[in-house]
Amino acid sequence: MKTPKQRTTWRSLAVLLAIGLVAAACAADDGASDTAAAAMSEAQSAQDDAGVASAEASAAAAQAGQAQAAADAAAAAAALAQATAEGNQAAVAQAEADLAAAQAAAEAARADAAAAQEEADEARSAAEAAEQAAEAATAEAAAMMGECDGLTEVVVQLQWFTQSQFAGYYAAHDQGLYEDLCLDVTILEGGVEIVPIPVLDSGGADFAVSWVPRGLVPREEGADVVNIAQIFERSATLQVSWADSGIESVEDLAGKTVGNWGFGNEFELLAGLRRNGIDPDSDVTLVQQNFDMSALLNREIDAAQAMIYNEYAQVLEAINPDTGELYQPEDLVVIDWNDVGTAMLQDAVWADAGRLDSDAAYRDTAVRFVQGTLAGWIWCRDNPDACVDVVLDNAPTLGRSHQTWQLNEISALIWPSSNGIGVMDADLWNQTVDIAVTEGILSAEPEGEAYRTDIALEAIANLEAAGLDTSGSGWSRVTVVLNEGGE
Repeated sequence: MKTPKQRTTWRSLAVLLAIGLVAAACAADDGASDTAAAAMSEAQSAQDDAGVASAEASAAAAQAGQAQAAADAAAAAAALAQATAEGNQAAVAQAEADLAAAQAAAEAARADAAAAQEEADEARSAAEAAEQAAEAATAEAAAMMGECDGLTEVVVQLQWFTQSQFAGYYAAHDQGLYEDLCLDVTILEGGVEIVPIPVLDSGGADFAVSWVPRGLVPREEGADVVNIAQIFERSATLQVSWADSGIESVEDLAGKTVGNWGFGNEFELLAGLRRNGIDPDSDVTLVQQNFDMSALLNREIDAAQAMIYNEYAQVLEAINPDTGELYQPEDLVVIDWNDVGTAMLQDAVWADAGRLDSDAAYRDTAVRFVQGTLAGWIWCRDNPDACVDVVLDNAPTLGRSHQTWQLNEISALIWPSSNGIGVMDADLWNQTVDIAVTEGILSAEPEGEAYRTDIALEAIANLEAAGLDTSGSGWSRVTVVLNEGGE
């Protein structure tokens, strides 16, 4: 649950997002564009508050100098009086000169103090005016954003059950980021039997979250869909073995029993085997693996498929019967397909391609949905503990330590983002397509526009106008302590 302070902070962010969206949306309307630009300029002028503190400090220093100069003049006057009383003409002459100099310095200090005080007063007045202008500009921008006729209903289909893999969507919903962009978003949980792209293509959802290969296959079969935001920049798929199995590289899988989930999850494995001279049909024994790690834990298979954010952690949450403690990373050997060079792009937001081209309102909704989603992921990056709370509030199967691990690893798939979160990396797209064609997943390279970047670019431009970091260049993993069973 959000505290009032959290809600207020992210409501303020939502207003900034609204300002950014208004500025972009009004680009074709000179009057509206000028209004939005002026509103943003006036809002930024609130930074003059810092100038007030600086000016007041200067005034205080000048007043201190004035006091010191007055004290020096008084001392000089006293010295003159004493010299006069003693009748020492040489001392009188020197004291008169000292007094004149001290009085001149005092007068200059008074002038400096008056000027500094005037500057401080002007800075304070300017800051007050800027604050009033900023409040008016923010209210104007919020009012402009509020001109929609109610909330636009949006349905998004996820590709798996509720977990931190989808934290950004749940956070955007929970934090009101979708709502503040005039969207009423319904999130449909996925599952084993749910394939998001056909749900989208049949009209069961407005947007879908799907791996790229799982989007391209139905697209080749006729689904009119397009990738509009590539959320994950890196693949999370691993092949995991025991350290005592003799498997240290892909080549060592030859002659072994290798598990995989099927359903399109096996493409990176198959490509990796072939790239290393192993025929998947004859050189290894491929077996259907459940969506857990029980077969590996029971040593029924030599290598198991795992997502770094999910099944890999499930092994580390299990008790090693030899030690009575949880298994440790050194008990395992991991093959990472990113390192092998057969990684394929995974979670992305897909939309109805035909509607984007023919329905301006749907395209506007797509920009707002992507913008809210990216803001949700940014919020999770910057507020990981609170983000895990959001996921847990939506009743996932596994517990806090598992969801915390998962969010940490999911963030590593997103951040840092080479082109800004959601913007496609063309080289990784080409690698994904090349593997898909080589492995016979696709009969040929996708025809037409299988992905587009204009919507994500517009969304991150709005986010950056609101002051959000869309690249996450400074992000790094944290250490997560797993508990037995992921609790």
